[in-house]
Amino acid sequence: MDRRTVLKTGLAAGVASMAVPALEEPAVAADDLPGYPEFPYPPTDYREPLRGQFHFSARYGWMNDPNGLVYHDGQYHLFFQHNPHGLEWAEMHWGHATSPDLVHWTQKPMALQPGTHPNRLWSGNGVVDTADVSGLGAGALLVFTATEGVAVAYSTDGARTFQNYDNGRKLVVPPGTESRDPVVRWDPGSGRWVMVVWSNGGGNGGSFYTSPDLLNWTYRSRFGADWFFECPDFFRLPVDGDPARTRWVLTHAGGDYVIGTFDGTTFRPEWPSPQRMDHGTNFAGGTFYAGQTFGGVPDGRVVQLVWQQGDVRGAAWTGNASFPCELRLVSSPDGIRLTRTPVAEIALLRTGSQTWRDRTVPADGTGDPFAGQHADTYEILAEFDLSRTTARQFGFQLHRRPDGTADRTLTYDVAARTLDGRPLPAVDNLLELRLLVDRGQLEIFGNDGLFSWTDTVAFNSAADSQGIRLFATGGAVRVVSATLHRLGSAWGRGESTLDGNLAGPWTAVGAVWSDTRNGKQGNAGGDGFYLSATRATDFVYEGDVRLETARAVALTFRASADARQHYTACVDSGGIVKLWRPGRDIATARAAIFSGRWFHLKIEATGPRIRVHLDHRPVIDATDTAYATGLLGANVYSGIATVQNLMLNGPGLVSTLAGPWTPVSGAWTVPVARPGLHGLSHSDAFALSATSRADLTYEGDLTIVNGTAAALTFRANADASQHYTANIDAAGLVKLWRPGRDIATYATPIRQGRPYHLRVVATGARLQVFLDGGAAPVIDATDTAFGSGLLGVNVFRGSGVAQNLRHT
Repeated sequence: MDRRTVLKTGLAAGVASMAVPALEEPAVAADDLPGYPEFPYPPTDYREPLRGQFHFSARYGWMNDPNGLVYHDGQYHLFFQHNPHGLEWAEMHWGHATSPDLVHWTQKPMALQPGTHPNRLWSGNGVVDTADVSGLGAGALLVFTATEGVAVAYSTDGARTFQNYDNGRKLVVPPGTESRDPVVRWDPGSGRWVMVVWSNGGGNGGSFYTSPDLLNWTYRSRFGADWFFECPDFFRLPVDGDPARTRWVLTHAGGDYVIGTFDGTTFRPEWPSPQRMDHGTNFAGGTFYAGQTFGGVPDGRVVQLVWQQGDVRGAAWTGNASFPCELRLVSSPDGIRLTRTPVAEIALLRTGSQTWRDRTVPADGTGDPFAGQHADTYEILAEFDLSRTTARQFGFQLHRRPDGTADRTLTYDVAARTLDGRPLPAVDNLLELRLLVDRGQLEIFGNDGLFSWTDTVAFNSAADSQGIRLFATGGAVRVVSATLHRLGSAWGRGESTLDGNLAGPWTAVGAVWSDTRNGKQGNAGGDGFYLSATRATDFVYEGDVRLETARAVALTFRASADARQHYTACVDSGGIVKLWRPGRDIATARAAIFSGRWFHLKIEATGPRIRVHLDHRPVIDATDTAYATGLLGANVYSGIATVQNLMLNGPGLVSTLAGPWTPVSGAWTVPVARPGLHGLSHSDAFALSATSRADLTYEGDLTIVNGTAAALTFRANADASQHYTANIDAAGLVKLWRPGRDIATYATPIRQGRPYHLRVVATGARLQVFLDGGAAPVIDATDTAFGSGLLGVNVFRGSGVAQNLRHT
């Protein structure tokens, strides 16, 4: 989405249909590594001045529009327009954060980034394809983006990585010189998906398309209106909760909206002009812009997030999201209207509450229930009886200091029925207010959400600047009830770059643990531990570990919370694998251990028996009775090391080939979301098992994650300078090759993110390759270069995964 000052000026002046010159987004090169996502951020504790404690902001850099909001596999996914390299709008990426509950957010590595993903990665929408109508895989997450046309990227591993559909081809191209910001929703009436895209063809408007499969779209109609400018949203709501009375709601970036009907082809509004959703400044860079609602919320609620930048920015970030609000349609004296109220999950942030009832607060302030209260981040709910109020004005001073000044004063005018000039009528002489006060953000709601005002305030969080005052002038105000909820921080519950299935929160003991693009990195002078909240007795626990400068790195299990008791299995740069506990080295095994390479550790614990595997080969089998149960985690000793993919009782690598598996170039790990051997390399990279064969049948499942090719390798020598390799290639090929010669190819569509099953049958010089269980080979060739050798896997120029590897 175009975010220039010229837009801000034009929209602020109410000229939504002004002609805007097309300005080019700064170019950016692809990330240096073939694998993505990048995670370049410096560390933060999220406690910087003005950093919202319960409003999402990027760990570092610029953010604007929320994108692709969707519930998927137990997590809410927030994607957002993001410049991770600076504090201004430039080189748009799709940032990514997840939450289990809509309030505790954890920023994840990048979802979409320039160079890796084509087109300009501006605003868009996300959909979970639960029924696999696209053929990209049941549960695939599709995101729609690009400008001057709509392209699709998709993920089959829970939004960890995204592949480009059809190389980023634009599936629709709306009329006009500019188009952007697609939104995709399911229409139960027609049984089809509907897409709305803003464009300037013939003036501002939204083009409507429908599709049965999310990939093939048919133009249906166009809604044109001068006020309708970029970032549309389109959703269906019952009126007053009645499922028999539903309306479609069409909104644009500034929050103006109309309600109407949609017959599967055409949207027909009930009003000639729109209503305004929020009283914040609704231009690009204002306090309320580019709102979007989540798809797939389990209980059917329609929940909205909005870009809330305003004038507040921090030293390390710019912009934040509003607090999530549930949207409803209700009957009001003015007709059907949209309401916004904070989601019920805000209760998860409350750390303490106080309630007062039936108070009268005169002009001298006596009886003020908030007298003596101090808070930094909080929520106020208050109801006032205007029939028993004699004050001309009343309101709140927020973040008040002893000298009587405050960072923000909200004043309600009883005669005018306005809050700081915004119309807010009472209902049956009762006025209800709800305030969310964060360090740089203020959100105000009234009359059960009929009134909404999203704002930013540079609140001073110093200890002597946290007072709250309810005041009245020219008389007294009657308080029916007032509640103060103190709100704690929403940060620090999840892991940004450490992947796995262990429950948090994680606790550092004796080391500093930091997020890096490769995983969690520990730095300790002696022994340091990182412990999850997962407790286990008998189990299989595995993960990838890498020495940087440390003497040892390890998996820890059956640990106490302070790590004074534990078992630890480590790889030690002295050339050993060691199983130990405090006071005893239980067992050791010699191994070639060195820094800069991933090693895979797996522990099988059954009662006192503990077995340790290194790179998929058993190396230790011992017994010890000291500890029967405890926490799972990781350990680093004397230096820096990295851990990743910590998995409890997962499938790991499924293979009949003997270990150890030895990497020959590239980085090889075992991911949690897409188990198997994951390879990452700029060029050709191999991982070779200890199994050697001459004649053989060798098969497995191969997935190109992001890159060019993934393959089965056979008859290889130890350094892979000699080998045969049968691969799937994203260019649309199955290929059999050896160094210096492409032996044979077979043309067939190959999609990134989808597993393909290859089977190789080698009998003497005859080499056959079978695809996806086919009875006939797609390649049947002869070659006499190599008669025997090791079995393994290969990736080329990017990343791929091999799983379910079997041989006979």
